[in-house]
Amino acid sequence: MAETNTTLQAAAYKADGTPRERVTLPAALFDGTVNVPVMHQAVKAYLANQRQGTASTKIRKYVVGGNQKPWRQKGTGRARQGSTRAPHWVGGGTVFGPTPRDYDQKLPRKVRALARKSALNARAREEALFVVDALAFDAPKTARLLELVAKLGVTDKKVLILTDGVKPNVHLSARNLPTVHAMPYADASTYHILWSDVVIVESDALKGAEQTEAAGAAGEE
Repeated sequence: MAETNTTLQAAAYKADGTPRERVTLPAALFDGTVNVPVMHQAVKAYLANQRQGTASTKIRKYVVGGNQKPWRQKGTGRARQGSTRAPHWVGGGTVFGPTPRDYDQKLPRKVRALARKSALNARAREEALFVVDALAFDAPKTARLLELVAKLGVTDKKVLILTDGVKPNVHLSARNLPTVHAMPYADASTYHILWSDVVIVESDALKGAEQTEAAGAAGEE
């Protein structure tokens, strides 16, 4: 069932990990909605879409060999056989085996948006969403990002860092950390958010997302 709570706050930090005053999360993005069935549906669709669906087996007509009858029908004392490529022979065809197929699942845009919003709200309600100032990395530096994670006290947790747009240096800094994943805020899916124990969001990313949400709401009116 969906749960709502209109006002949510989050701990805020400077780019170097120094704590600052807590911030109120944008109401347009964080209204407290947590719709578990929709999140489950979105995660199932995401995982299904990662499957290649290339598993393939051959039925008896595609297996090499077995064109001739292995022995005559009668008089040998053995059971009659028509081909050595029958399923019960070693090297024979496979019965009801997997064949290439498409596992893709498509969800409506509004369903995906609701699931993503619910996942972010779930992390915010758990006090597992932190807001940080802009991460300005001049060059990839894993040690610097690890220091930030340590100051926030989440070294032993799976951390998702959502940046304001594409920031290659932040992404490369997190690539060597198995429990830290960095990506643009707009690219984060419900699966990525629920995979993490803690979500770290740049303040500018929230502002941009709030403006986008407001523009979308105005366009629907």
